Amino acid sequence: MEQRFSRESKCFKTARVFPTDVNNHNTLFGGKLMAYIDDIASIAATKHCRRSVVTASTDSVDFLHPIRPSDSVCLEAFVTWTGRSSVEVFVKVIKEDLLSGDRIVAATSFLTFVALNADRKPVPVPGVMPETEEETKLYETAPQRADMRKMRREESKKLAGFLTVKHPWD
Repeated sequence: MEQRFSRESKCFKTARVFPTDVNNHNTLFGGKLMAYIDDIASIAATKHCRRSVVTASTDSVDFLHPIRPSDSVCLEAFVTWTGRSSVEVFVKVIKEDLLSGDRIVAATSFLTFVALNADRKPVPVPGVMPETEEETKLYETAPQRADMRKMRREESKKLAGFLTVKHPWD
């Protein structure tokens, strides 16, 4: 199977934080940031696979610093690891105070996507080759995250089997 460099999937998105984007704490709505994250991660996954992809899981979103209306957000996404038909995408969210120029990592996220063929069946994906120190660290730590994903998915399946699907009024 062919391989691609992490940089080949790399993409960026920058957005300004407007008053309509904030919550009652005057910080960016978490859901708004999560939508940005899923959007850019899906682009990175598609660029890597050059196929249709579907979000299999949002493995983590860690909000590290509040994002305020005086900030912009810059999201950077790239593929860090691949399985047979899945790709792990890392998203780094940097907030920048537009008046001072101060920049800090405000959030990080890992998502997993599955590549699909025209029949919507999973298909093999190219491997990934890291180059930078950051890419290499994320690549080397990916198997541990994959193991945790697998365990979490099994637990979710067990829980789903226990949960009721009845209407609340039944």
